[in-house]
Amino acid sequence: MTHSSTNTATVKQVAILGGSGAIGNALVRVYQQQRNTRVWCLSRSQPSNVGDEGFIKADVTDEASLLAAAQTLKQNPPLDTLIIATGALHSEAMQPEKSLAKLEAEAFLESIQVNTLGPALAIKHLLPLLDKGSASHCGVLSARVGSIGDNRLGGWYSYRSAKAALNMFIKTAAVELARSHKHSVLVGLHPGTVDSELSKPFQRNVAPQKLFTPSYSAECLMAVLGSKTNIDSGQVFAWDNTPIPN
Repeated sequence: MTHSSTNTATVKQVAILGGSGAIGNALVRVYQQQRNTRVWCLSRSQPSNVGDEGFIKADVTDEASLLAAAQTLKQNPPLDTLIIATGALHSEAMQPEKSLAKLEAEAFLESIQVNTLGPALAIKHLLPLLDKGSASHCGVLSARVGSIGDNRLGGWYSYRSAKAALNMFIKTAAVELARSHKHSVLVGLHPGTVDSELSKPFQRNVAPQKLFTPSYSAECLMAVLGSKTNIDSGQVFAWDNTPIPN
């Protein structure tokens, strides 16, 4: 799973939370192909393409597991890249609302728990592990529908609100990161519409050329994240590197 090197200082350390999901696992695979790179997969279940030495059990909705994962990672060199690739659009109890009449407290709170609070707690515990001495990067999966300025269609109240709150958390945490890790970058990433369980019920009106494979989206996100400097920190960027307004 990893590329060996006689000098561990030259081995890039990459951690991906949500590494068993469609986009997360595609990101794991993309980074596994990079030379001199050690990839850590943090997830509830261990994917088949990740060996025991690279797997850390973690659940974005369980803060204790995030703290334990951080403690494990602390025993290794600082992270060059951290990606939080978690999120949920629907579940048995949660569906995107087409109108205000469909808004339900339980579903709204579930969306906040998974799409805002979970990633926020992951940032709390994992962001400090970024390498302070280099231009290390953290990317957090967000969504274009979380943009207040870009909202023209309405609907999807819970998901939009949760992602908008996440974008504000990213912006705020980036301010603090600039003080503790002056060269590091924290940005939100919009992966596009990816052929996954998250988007499957909503693909009917998506043009074929706008429906991406997880591997294509992952390659785009890796390139976008790697191109960012600290002046970009706190912003949200789409898969094609275009900025998304807050």
